[in-house]
Amino acid sequence: MPRRASTGPRRSPFGSRLLGPRDQPPRHLRVRIQLLLTVLLVSTNLIGALVVFVINTWAIPSPAPNRDMVVALAIAIPTYVMLAAAVGTVWGTTAALRALRWATQPEVDPDRTQRARALRVPLVLTGAQLLMWGVGTALFTVLTIVLQPSRALGTALTVGIGAVVVAGVSYLLTEFSLRPIAARALTDVRVTGRVRGVGVGPRMAIFWTLGTGAPVVGLMIAAILAITPAGNDATLEQLAVVTIIVCVIVLVFGFLLTDLNARSVVAPILSVRDALRAVENGRLDTDVVVYDGTELGQLQSGFNAMVAGLREREQIRDLFGRHVGEEVAAAAAALGAGEIELGGETRECSVLFVDLVGSTTYATQHGPTEVVAVLNRFFAVVVDEVDRHHGLVNKFIGDAVLAIFGAPVEHEDHAAAALAAARAIARRLREEVPEVGAGIGVATGQVVAGNVGHEQRFEYTVIGDAVNSAARLTDLAKDVPGCVLAAWDTVEAARRTDAAEAGRWVEDGETILRGRSTTTRLAVPEDGSC
Repeated sequence: MPRRASTGPRRSPFGSRLLGPRDQPPRHLRVRIQLLLTVLLVSTNLIGALVVFVINTWAIPSPAPNRDMVVALAIAIPTYVMLAAAVGTVWGTTAALRALRWATQPEVDPDRTQRARALRVPLVLTGAQLLMWGVGTALFTVLTIVLQPSRALGTALTVGIGAVVVAGVSYLLTEFSLRPIAARALTDVRVTGRVRGVGVGPRMAIFWTLGTGAPVVGLMIAAILAITPAGNDATLEQLAVVTIIVCVIVLVFGFLLTDLNARSVVAPILSVRDALRAVENGRLDTDVVVYDGTELGQLQSGFNAMVAGLREREQIRDLFGRHVGEEVAAAAAALGAGEIELGGETRECSVLFVDLVGSTTYATQHGPTEVVAVLNRFFAVVVDEVDRHHGLVNKFIGDAVLAIFGAPVEHEDHAAAALAAARAIARRLREEVPEVGAGIGVATGQVVAGNVGHEQRFEYTVIGDAVNSAARLTDLAKDVPGCVLAAWDTVEAARRTDAAEAGRWVEDGETILRGRSTTTRLAVPEDGSC
């Protein structure tokens, strides 16, 4: 059966509950198909024979059947109909199931020949039905010529029209019954190019022929027979009866065939519509069963290809977002690959830098597996808190992390968010990664944020004095109580938007950072301890 169950459409995957679920066992599928084919084909033949008998007896303005004709028909019709139905059904279903044996066995991957034979089964069964009715047409015409020649033309025409109607209905019902098999035959096959089987246009023509064309032809035949010498004695009442019977047939069978037509065309469209709704709701694991080899199957197959492309795009986008951050990924996706340029823009941001203490010593005393496990727990804490405070983890530098607040998405409270994240990271690292320590530095200032590198390979980053200051503060933070150090300018910037966060920091002297000629006032959390 198809490899992935559709989670989108709620209706039957094959357009009818009679055809069962998508993942039904092969044994159940075989029994279901054999039962459906037997019941539908036998019923179609019996109903077709009954309609032909009614038309031939009352709707054709021919002489009434004589005694010999009545006796012969009373014996021949039931005998032939039952025999033909039995032979045709047994032979047809047996041949069909033999051609479809691979489809009713588990874990069988059909080859190209088996797939093609499976899709031709409806045509094979229709040919069998047409053959049986063709033999019946010849048999009853010859019998009528021998016993009552005046009725021979009407018999030949009515049985012949019945053969066309029954064969057409048999094709449509067989195609319906074998949808689960067609789905297996079309699994992993892109339905494009040449239409397999009867396309939508020819199918509509078949329905018109069966529901309207054939009865109208019958009415025309009745009119022609009425004006022939054999039918000159037809009364007005007989012609009225003929018209009424044909009109009833047109209305009843026209409605039934139109309904069957609507179901065969609409079912694949509804499956795609329901799947589109599921995709619209974010369920990209949705697909539809491709059980039609016509243009409708191309629609189903095209939908599956489209969703597969969306899934792949979403996976790439998710992977890209994990590498560069969701905000950067979203900004790049909004621009498009052809519009991304190197360079950046100047903006005020807050930078948070975190670096492990004694990681080299820890690595020499523990195995690689333990070192990686500790690093992953360390990174998990930093990433979680930076995301929680709406920052961007810009890059991992060995055992250090650079995070940005205020780029690429503007953040009005970037300074307060960076300070809050620094305190939260310090607290959680003490609790969750006690094996190693970490220094945390925070600085605020003008930076250039943008894409740096080459047109074929670049990265989003920030460059500026605030980045350098945060890195220098991180080195100093490793030696101060609390292991967290921020520039006092960051606290002042936070005071403008979040006085509560600024109040959690106290001034802690000043120093000249490496590479700078002026002093930098420092701040530490008022209740921090390393």
